[in-house]
Amino acid sequence: MTVIIVANPKGGVGKSTISTNLAGYFARRGESVMLGDTDKQQSSRAWLGIRSKDLPLIQSWDEEGGQLRTPKGIAHVVLDTPAGLAGERLKELLRIADRVVVPLQPSMFDILATRDFLAHLAERKAVRERHTRIGVLGMRVDARTRSAEQLQRFVEGLGLPVLGYLRDTQNYVQLAAHGLTLWDVAASRVEKDLAQWQSVIDWVDRD
Repeated sequence: MTVIIVANPKGGVGKSTISTNLAGYFARRGESVMLGDTDKQQSSRAWLGIRSKDLPLIQSWDEEGGQLRTPKGIAHVVLDTPAGLAGERLKELLRIADRVVVPLQPSMFDILATRDFLAHLAERKAVRERHTRIGVLGMRVDARTRSAEQLQRFVEGLGLPVLGYLRDTQNYVQLAAHGLTLWDVAASRVEKDLAQWQSVIDWVDRD
């Protein structure tokens, strides 16, 4: 089983968008997947509530008595996390994480707000012992811009990979409103977005 944590201490950077679409990818591939929501706002759980039962199944992963327990018989778990994630809660999540995806917008304010978090992640004992992979995903960014270059230099300076760049599009908003992901609609409708996700999927699937 692979546990993927989507985390950034800053809010509004697209954690739920990444979490739901990752879960949607695994479900469309026919693999058993659970989507967990450790955020008090429960955005991902609410999204599951409006997802049609006719779509590929994404199960909800609920904490048992406040404890994170990895379920048996599940191929993938994707965990959405809250803003301000730190301390014991972060430590607990990292104990079970195989991958950590950090969504990051390319503004200097977002970069500075996330810098210490990324450095802290790389130093965590649980990350080193589990050989947890950490990758940064540029959000709402055009890969051809100076902002993307700035983000690339910053992340490479920390010794972390940039998994790719997701453009600013209403596709994610419109699909989420109906409990859908990129993999639940005709590929021709979201062709550009699927192409941008390929490098992310390659990294997640890599052994």
